[in-house]
Amino acid sequence: MDIKNTLNDELLAQDFAGDEYSHLYLARYKQMASTYAEIENSIAVLSDIGSSQSYIYYGGVGEVLGLALQGDSLVIDSIWEENIFCRIHPDDLLKKHTHELQFLHFLKNISAKERGNYYLAEWLRMCDENGVYYSVLHRMFYVISPNSGNIRLALCLYNLTGEFSAENMIVNSVNGCRTDIDTHDCSDLLSLREKEVLTLIGKGKSSKEIACDLSISIHTINRHRQNILQKLHVNNSAQAFSIAHELHLL
Repeated sequence: MDIKNTLNDELLAQDFAGDEYSHLYLARYKQMASTYAEIENSIAVLSDIGSSQSYIYYGGVGEVLGLALQGDSLVIDSIWEENIFCRIHPDDLLKKHTHELQFLHFLKNISAKERGNYYLAEWLRMCDENGVYYSVLHRMFYVISPNSGNIRLALCLYNLTGEFSAENMIVNSVNGCRTDIDTHDCSDLLSLREKEVLTLIGKGKSSKEIACDLSISIHTINRHRQNILQKLHVNNSAQAFSIAHELHLL
């Protein structure tokens, strides 16, 4: 999934060389994740971005969905819990990755000191082993390294809920303020010129026509096209236009 690839690359591109005490953070948050699974009956997933490993702890939700017995745990060599993703409605999975990319860009625009105050809350549809869908509240917390300001760990919690909400929010856990993730501006992902080019591509214009409209060379237009594809991690302009709309870039 292209959005997921973009998010993956941005997270793994961080320099973890300055995270001297990462093993201490990991031990502490593994215990927290296990406790969430026990007390809230969550499926709790702790992803160590530096080592590309995830630790999954199953509460009662895991048993209801037929994923694992309550109290089970699992270690995987990835920061993506694909065994859980396959139970999320495909439309919701795309939105989930899109929201997480938006959340990451939201955090990049505030100070490292404040980043740990925020989490993402969104509603998903997840099915059990018989294909019956349930409403699930997914919460995602990034753990910020105090040494480097890197996002070192990601904690995801999946809980069954009796209601489904269309609201997907970035929440400040200190003061309770909420930001609607679906209307959040992450416009810095593409430059102004790249947005202009992509908008004209979406209108079906050729590179020659775009060059004429913007009074720049075809060579420059083609360079912008390549930059857009690389930044959005897509294979063609149609996919780029679609994802740009998902991220509210245009």
